[in-house]
Parts: sequence; structure tokens; C-alpha cells
Amino acid sequence: MKELERILKACANGRRLAILKFLKRARRASVSDIAREIELSFKSTSRHLMVLRTADILDREQIGPEVFYWIAEPPKPVTRHILSFL
Repeated sequence: MKELERILKACANGRRLAILKFLKRARRASVSDIAREIELSFKSTSRHLMVLRTADILDREQIGPEVFYWIAEPPKPVTRHILSFL
């Protein structure tokens, strides 16, 4: 039940849903690309990404100075269900 609550809280934000919708389509993107897509500052986007990563919804990789994010595989059932609406 705690995991469900954590995932739902992480997704209970329009910007984070926009991030998930973008990553569902793009598959993988840098913080800069995500920030540009959702029209938010780099710093604010990074905070939203951290919330989604802490909830085990996203994975990340740093390559040089850039950090790339994607939807964690395999997505948890509740995450898969949320993504189906986006």
C-alpha cells in the first residue's frame, strides 16, 4: 500500500504527468530536452524528475555533463496503468 501511495503522490502533479507523457513518446531524454518540452526551468524540471525517480517511476544515466531519463523498465503495474491514460 505504501508503494501505491508513493507512486500516486509522485504522479499527482500536472508537470510530472507532462514529463511522463513526453518520456512515453520520446523513450529517453536529457533534462534540457524535458525542460524545453514542458516549458519549465532546468532547476524545476530536475526537482520533478527527482520526485519521479525516488518513486521508482524513472531511471537515469549521466553521460558527461548531461543526465538522461526514461521510464523504468519494467514499469510497475500502477505506473503502467497511469501511462495508459497519457
